[in-house]
Amino acid sequence: MARPIPPRTAPPTGRGRCVDCGADFDDLAAVKPSASCDHEKIEYRWGRLVLAGTSPRAGSHWTDDGGSHERRGLKHRARQETRTVPIPPRLVELLCAHVENHGVGPDGRFFRGLHGGPLSESVYDRWWKLARKRTLTEAQVLSPLARRSYDLRHAAASLWLNAGVPPTEVARRLGHGVAVLLRVYANCIDGGDDTINDKIGDALG
Repeated sequence: MARPIPPRTAPPTGRGRCVDCGADFDDLAAVKPSASCDHEKIEYRWGRLVLAGTSPRAGSHWTDDGGSHERRGLKHRARQETRTVPIPPRLVELLCAHVENHGVGPDGRFFRGLHGGPLSESVYDRWWKLARKRTLTEAQVLSPLARRSYDLRHAAASLWLNAGVPPTEVARRLGHGVAVLLRVYANCIDGGDDTINDKIGDALG
C-alpha cells in the first residue's frame, strides 16, 4: 500500500506574547520589529494548522499528469474543504522557526525534497528509524512502539483521552467520528498504567 505523504497546509498561525515589551500577537507569522522593540523573545501560545489536501503516492501509471503523487482533497470531505487542527505552543515554536529558516514549498509543504517536491519514502523512513533509536530505550526500539510515524496518531488519541478530553473533541481534532476513535485509536500509551491507576484510586477515595 502506498504511504501518504504529509498534507498540504497553510503556514502555521498562532498567538504569542513578546517577553520584552508584553505586546500580544494574534498571528506570529506577521510579527515584525517595531520602533520600540525587536520582538526577539516570544512566548508562544496555542496555534493552528489549516490542512488543505493530501498527495498520496499512486505511481506515475495511475495519475492524470504522469507524476508519482496525486492531488486529492481531505479524506471524507469535499475537495476544496479544509480542516483546522489546533497545535500546542511548542509545536508552534518549532514550525515557525522551521519556516523562518527554510521557508515552505510552492504548495505550502513544510518538509520537501531537494527540488521542492515531496520527500521520498526511503529518506523519510531512514530518518524515522534513526529518530526512534536516538529517542527510545533499547527495549522500546525492539517493540512496536512508534514503529511507523502514523502510530503517533494512536498515541495522541490515547494521550488526549487519558488527559480527560471528551471523546467528541478528540474525534473532531483527529477528523473522524467517535465510533472510529474508540474502535481503532483509543489504545493504551506506553507507560500510562500508573497514571490511569492513580485516577481510578482518586475516584475510589
